[in-house]
Amino acid sequence: MSVINTIGRRKTSVARLYMQPGAGSITVNGKVLDQYFPSEIKRIIVNQPLVLTQKLAMFDININVDGGGITGQAEAIRLAIARALVDNAAEDKSVLKKEGFMTRDSRMVERKKPGRKKARRRFQWVKR
Repeated sequence: MSVINTIGRRKTSVARLYMQPGAGSITVNGKVLDQYFPSEIKRIIVNQPLVLTQKLAMFDININVDGGGITGQAEAIRLAIARALVDNAAEDKSVLKKEGFMTRDSRMVERKKPGRKKARRRFQWVKR
């Protein structure tokens, strides 16, 4: 198996992933996963597909992610890892799809409308 290249997106985040057989190291933008995501919850989100398929220590994963915030980036990485696992072994697709890891979350921020304070919030009305 050579290097598997996949992409994952969430909100405005884009994660490009390169996966190859190895000891199980995950680097994000040149940093170790624990340094890039100090929050335990974000690390759990990133590792969910690997834990589900029991392939946590089988691959070295290098990820370049940009755009958005840390939640969007973590979920974009999760989608990229799930797609890479399916490219490696097609029998994992049904398990990952059942958990919802193969579907791109298409929800985006609603745009601000003119005459409003935010997308839906109106300006405060003053009687006197």
